[in-house]
Amino acid sequence: MSPFFEFGIKDAIDILLVAGLLYYVYRVMKASGSIKVFTGILVFILLWLVVTQVLAMKLLGSIFNTLMNVGVLALIIIFQDDIRRFLFTLGSHKHVSAITRFFSGKRKKQYEHEEIMPIVMACMSMSKRKEGALIVIEHNMPLDDIISTGDVINADINQRLIENIFFKNSPLHDGAMVINKNKIKAAGCILPVSHDLTIPKELGLRHRAAMGISQESDAHAIIVSEETGAISVAYQGKFHLRLNAEELESLLTQDS
Repeated sequence: MSPFFEFGIKDAIDILLVAGLLYYVYRVMKASGSIKVFTGILVFILLWLVVTQVLAMKLLGSIFNTLMNVGVLALIIIFQDDIRRFLFTLGSHKHVSAITRFFSGKRKKQYEHEEIMPIVMACMSMSKRKEGALIVIEHNMPLDDIISTGDVINADINQRLIENIFFKNSPLHDGAMVINKNKIKAAGCILPVSHDLTIPKELGLRHRAAMGISQESDAHAIIVSEETGAISVAYQGKFHLRLNAEELESLLTQDS
């Protein structure tokens, strides 16, 4: 029998893994607005395979091989943020995280009712007054680079303090607040903005910034809309829209 027709279970698994990897890369590229780059890479890889494997052109094949070697390094530099997000997503998968915590002896960071309620009450109060707000709650992945872009506060979580920071005349009103456990670490922070084309157009810059940080970390990002007063949460690259107090509390106290 010809080697071409020797197709076994291992070959099927190989194809499925490659297809899964390509699909995940497609999703990452689409989320970052680089879908045309992904298409261009696929076209180039197909041309490289045709030239080197099918047509066996030595001169042109050597040029393509050189471009492939240089191109891999260039792609790593250009898409370092996307690669970092992919590795973080892989490492933060619930099964992988459970194994890591088992060997390291560390427990999950989980917020309790008493720690979350001042945040929930502040969001409900700002929602009624239609005061915009963006609050990021840090979990296992440190957000030191985000905290460094704002003004360090390092104060206990307090409903009135949160509302004062996001008061319309406050100089820190337009930035994001970062909370870590029992402390308001900083305010007026700058978040990475998501360029995901699937985000509804009616959602503004705060929602895009919240989506951006949720795609790059395991943080919860709470948004209070200045236009409608609606409360939303971005978490693990997904939006939870139009939440009431009970839904917000439940979402923030779930396993992180």
